[in-house]
Amino acid sequence: MGTESIAAAADVTTGIRLRNISKSFGKTRVLENFSLDVYQGELCCLLGPSGCGKTTALKIVDGLLEPDNGQVFLENQDITRLSPQRRKLGMVFQNYALFPQMDVFENIAYGLRRRKAPASDITNRVSKVLDIVRLADYERRRVYELSGGQQQRVALARALVIEPRALLLDEPLSNLDARLRADMRQEIKRIQRHLGITMVYVTHDQEEAMSIADRIVVMNQGEVEQIGLPREVYEDPKTRFVADFIGRINFIPVERNSSSFRMFGNSYTLPGEFSGAGHTDVIGAVRPERIRLTRDDASMPAALVRDVFFIGAAVRYRLEPVDSTKNMEIEAEAYVPEEVFEKGQRVGLVIEPKDIKLFPK
Repeated sequence: MGTESIAAAADVTTGIRLRNISKSFGKTRVLENFSLDVYQGELCCLLGPSGCGKTTALKIVDGLLEPDNGQVFLENQDITRLSPQRRKLGMVFQNYALFPQMDVFENIAYGLRRRKAPASDITNRVSKVLDIVRLADYERRRVYELSGGQQQRVALARALVIEPRALLLDEPLSNLDARLRADMRQEIKRIQRHLGITMVYVTHDQEEAMSIADRIVVMNQGEVEQIGLPREVYEDPKTRFVADFIGRINFIPVERNSSSFRMFGNSYTLPGEFSGAGHTDVIGAVRPERIRLTRDDASMPAALVRDVFFIGAAVRYRLEPVDSTKNMEIEAEAYVPEEVFEKGQRVGLVIEPKDIKLFPK
């Protein structure tokens, strides 16, 4: 089911809408006619390499940057020219931006005090949000007494306590170690589901995006490459950039004719979108886990095992196809394999047609 069908089936409304946003810094164009709809109550990840424009887009939503062109809407209200304070959005920064001279309670209460909220209201709301982020007994701790994960929770609580219309997160876990990142991203997802709040989450970490996002927006050079469910962008990448950026993949030269193509000596039917004279040069792409290894058999393509890597539940192989004249190497992965092949062994390659993607070369 495509993202449009999902939206229609759930009768969702748009929480944040960006229309034709462009932004340059000097002569460098960072965003070019960037448009995006973030559904109300979803966790939408902006994913891409450094410099692709994802943080710039987030800051334009928050009002920290003004676009050169285009409009920003929040729940159908045009907020393009509103100050950040009037947008009532929560923002969690990469460096947390906590006040070291204040304890946890005062860090969280800061935004409420700036808004001149009554003292009793501040106490109740801070207590409530501390429960949500599971820091109920930490309100009088100093920032320097907290672990990285606890500091991240305080930053999250401070953004939530003002009851924002949406929450924006800019690389919020990049300062944490790998284990703590894995724990915290699940906490963020738990909180998002508990509150039903719209979140826009910026990251360059594909595993992070894949594990928590309702939808992923893959960005490259200021433009959208693909929008979809995590499974969609992984299993059905629409561009070579997306295929290469999301997960591991082998790009394999193919020989193409009018109606078919050959890979490692096997012939496959050419998809209709690549028929005709406009796509004379194409390249194949196969995920490592979609290549099945067997004992060498003359009836199938063969490869030599150059290296074997044990990575927990999987075994990763570096292979050299026997019939390749280009000194090519590919990767294959087997999860909980029945048989582990050895370095130097000759093996058979089994690749199903449905697992081969083609892209313009």
